[in-house]
Amino acid sequence: MPLTDARTIAAVRCHGPGDVRVEQLPARAPGAGEVAIEPLAVGVCGTDGHIVGGSFPAARPVVLGHEVCGRVREVGPGVDRLAPGDLVTVEPHDYCTACAYCRLGQEHLCDAKRGYGVRLDGGMTERMVVPARIAYRLPPDTPPWIGALTEPLACCIHGMDQLAPRSGLPVLVYGAGPAGAMMVALARSRGLAPVVVMDPRPDRRDLALRMGADAALDPTDPASGAAARDMTDGLGFPYVVDAVGSAHLLESAIGMASRGGRILVFGVARPDEEARVRPNEVFARELTIVGAVINPYTHHRAVGMLPTLRLDRLRPAFFPLEKVSQALEAQAVGQADKVFVAPYGVDAARR
Repeated sequence: MPLTDARTIAAVRCHGPGDVRVEQLPARAPGAGEVAIEPLAVGVCGTDGHIVGGSFPAARPVVLGHEVCGRVREVGPGVDRLAPGDLVTVEPHDYCTACAYCRLGQEHLCDAKRGYGVRLDGGMTERMVVPARIAYRLPPDTPPWIGALTEPLACCIHGMDQLAPRSGLPVLVYGAGPAGAMMVALARSRGLAPVVVMDPRPDRRDLALRMGADAALDPTDPASGAAARDMTDGLGFPYVVDAVGSAHLLESAIGMASRGGRILVFGVARPDEEARVRPNEVFARELTIVGAVINPYTHHRAVGMLPTLRLDRLRPAFFPLEKVSQALEAQAVGQADKVFVAPYGVDAARR
């Protein structure tokens, strides 16, 4: 149930490192070209934890939450493609549209981009007002927590585009958190085989297998590298994904790649981490190392793929707004496959 009356809304705001508060804010009506959304499920991401921890730059204060699914409550003047009652997902970015990158169709590289839940108020609230152009309608029977996965799925789709895999070839994925699990599902849907995962946690290896991995190995086992390589007839992997964000894993990925292999740096490493790379190895084995940041022009595609990937194999956990601290802790320790804040209650998020 809502925590406030029609004139105010409850919202989770981060004021600084370790300072997260549930506050009452004025409810704003949508302006021209905008919609007001009642968020039903908001994914808790590692980025949220980094913002709260002070290691990721963000506005202060800011309403957290960038993985949003909700129901349209009101539409502003000039909005004709959405109506009250529509279930929507939000593509949570705003670009300057005028810099060289925006003009070249590379908006995701815009130096002035602002993310909802980072520099603009996000979805951990009872009411979120956004431009209608970044609200994407979902099938009405979509469980809201599945709809909230559209944003991370869109990022994964961009990562796969950067990896540019060919079907019938092996892929190695480091990390089976929520993003790694979606990478496994995408790899399977693209016909990659075998799909091999490395993760030290038994529960995440189990998740990888549930999502379609052919094998899930413990990287702390000294025999795991040889076991993985044996699945490629000793050639190594033409595609390797770091879905964790680690200098050490990048070094390992280079070692596990085949000649001509492509390595995707997808996880977010700490800015001060450094990897030891031998340029001659990249040259002699003709390796390609690519990055992938956010979700340029992939949110629409993610909406289309959402029903096809069986993301309900993830095991979610839900927390109300007033228990956001517990939600952040649950995300940090991996209490569930995916953690959500449910501003209107667990039943509304699960539906």
